[in-house]
Amino acid sequence: MALRPIVLYPDPVLLTPTAPVERIDDEIRALVRDMVETMHAAPGIGLAANQVGVGKRVCVVDLSVGEAPGDLLVLINPRVVATSGAEIGEEGCLSFPDIHLDIERPFAATVEATSLDGTPVKVEGEGLLARALQHEIEHLDGRVFLQNLSPLKRELIKRQIKKRIKAGDWGASVERSHAP
Repeated sequence: MALRPIVLYPDPVLLTPTAPVERIDDEIRALVRDMVETMHAAPGIGLAANQVGVGKRVCVVDLSVGEAPGDLLVLINPRVVATSGAEIGEEGCLSFPDIHLDIERPFAATVEATSLDGTPVKVEGEGLLARALQHEIEHLDGRVFLQNLSPLKRELIKRQIKKRIKAGDWGASVERSHAP
């Protein structure tokens, strides 16, 4: 297993839809192991393959951040098949270090995917689990959580990011957290 660098916005890989996984092989299993290790080390509760620079439709979600191994969800070719309700909640993203935004999302979500062993899975979640699932699947669709903001708020955040990039501060906290 190995930590992979987390891709930061505005890298184009984050804004490009990922390709479906055709078959689960050793390469996909290694990717998943690396993604889980990277997510836990960050620490985060979700990670999409394109956040580590891989354009495959794979994501991992673990609300326990590694504390409860049975809580880890590995989703290959996931898709949201149903949502209900609505709530506004704070979200962060490993590709947007130190930025937390209030985002409105459906309160409940049902996701269908394939597990790492190739069997179909259905995950039904509410609250934080539903939010994390939708956030990661959005990444796989080539969308980032900024796109859920009003145009004005989105521009303000983009300006803040540009200033941080120019100042050399964008990603400094990510680099520190992954330092040996």
